[in-house]
Amino acid sequence: MENKNEKMEQIAMEIILAAGDARTAANKALDAAEGFDFDAADSFLKQARENIVKAHHAQTETMQAEIASEEKFPMSILFNHAQDTLMTVMSEINLAERLIRMYRIMRDRLPA
Repeated sequence: MENKNEKMEQIAMEIILAAGDARTAANKALDAAEGFDFDAADSFLKQARENIVKAHHAQTETMQAEIASEEKFPMSILFNHAQDTLMTVMSEINLAERLIRMYRIMRDRLPA
């Protein structure tokens, strides 16, 4: 049982770290957009999306393995936290993308 617990902890930490990196990149994208540096904002958003895909992939693989009865994982508060973090950061990235679109509109409407 300890081996499965360790594996679940490892997966949870992988999700949390990748989601945290995604959050950091999304915040940097917003910071860049505030200064109307949209090349940097786009680059940071790309990093955010790449990291959130890594986190989501780790979650999905784990869930699919359990659904397919390939592996049964123990309940884990850490994994629940990882899933919560993943979903929250996904929402933050979506909001950052919308806000950056708004910054572009503001820039385009400002007098030259």
